Amino acid sequence: MRRLLRNMWTNAGTARELVAFLRHQKQWWLIPMVVVLVGFGLFLVFASASGVGPFIYSLF
Repeated sequence: MRRLLRNMWTNAGTARELVAFLRHQKQWWLIPMVVVLVGFGLFLVFASASGVGPFIYSLF
């Protein structure tokens, strides 16, 4: 498990740079905003790829 996480961390260059930037600039308040935006984006991608895509419009 540790090896898998280490491989994922080395392959995630953009995410690693973003976390390093936020840590260096002491901008911890941006982390929840980034997590919400990524989660919302993943929700839209997975929902549009499945059969529930037309029903998402009723949520908004």
